Amino acid sequence: MSAVRTLPVRRRSLRELLANPWGRARFLWVVAIGYVVWTLLPVVIAMLFSLNRGRSLSTFQGLSLRWYWGDPADSVWHNAEYRDALFQTLRVSFLTVLIAVPLGVAFAIALDRWRGRIPAGANFVVMFSFVAPEIVLGVAFFLFFTKLVTAVGLGTTGQVLGLATLQLAYPVIIVRARLLSIGSEYEEAAMDLGASPLQAIRRVLLPLLAPAIFASIAVVFASTIDDFVIVRALSSDAPTETIPVKIYSSARGAPTPVLNAMATVTLILSITAIVIAVLLYRRMTRGERAEGESAAAVSALER
Repeated sequence: MSAVRTLPVRRRSLRELLANPWGRARFLWVVAIGYVVWTLLPVVIAMLFSLNRGRSLSTFQGLSLRWYWGDPADSVWHNAEYRDALFQTLRVSFLTVLIAVPLGVAFAIALDRWRGRIPAGANFVVMFSFVAPEIVLGVAFFLFFTKLVTAVGLGTTGQVLGLATLQLAYPVIIVRARLLSIGSEYEEAAMDLGASPLQAIRRVLLPLLAPAIFASIAVVFASTIDDFVIVRALSSDAPTETIPVKIYSSARGAPTPVLNAMATVTLILSITAIVIAVLLYRRMTRGERAEGESAAAVSALER
């Protein structure tokens, strides 16, 4: 058996690289890494100073958990205002998820199955909150809850209703994309076997939509937990201020690293929600990917 000859790797000249910088991935990797560093470096610095032992935001004086729970007066856990802001953030986020995600799933199914001018108009209304400037929506909600629906007013209820209206578009988009990928064959097969339309949705469609539903929960939670405009416009007093609002109001005075600690807590909560959703999504769609690879292999063999 003759030895297999290997062709020498031809290096591209500088002229070729300048003529077509997108021909290889080197330039793209440089841009991607530079963008990531530029974006994450300020966040890393802010998180580092949340562990600062001193009160300075410019001079690092050693590692300490003082601003999380060590300081008996100014830490996130021991200061009543900061602790209330943390609990209010979690309360508003969880309630918004409980309202926006089920309504968004129902809207997505209805818009996917219903045809005509009415669902087209409903789709426009849902998408309007997605593309409209948030400051406009915040002012509109403020006037609506203080002038027209005074029974709601400002506070937690108004914040949850405003955020649920704003976040409704996310589960609609995510679930509709999932509906387009799975089609309507499973529901039709279930109804051919004797299931009612409601049973087909509950026992067949919703389990298939589970990955999209979990992704919607993560996106809505992560987007709500750091919302500032709607929450600030609908806050009534200090106990209804969330972490972003508290950071904004406290930063105009003499800020300490406790603000960095609160921002770090918000970031960790958002990242945790996204990571859990990604892991659940991969686990739920693992069988679908295996089936797709098997189908592709069978199709290649048939060819």
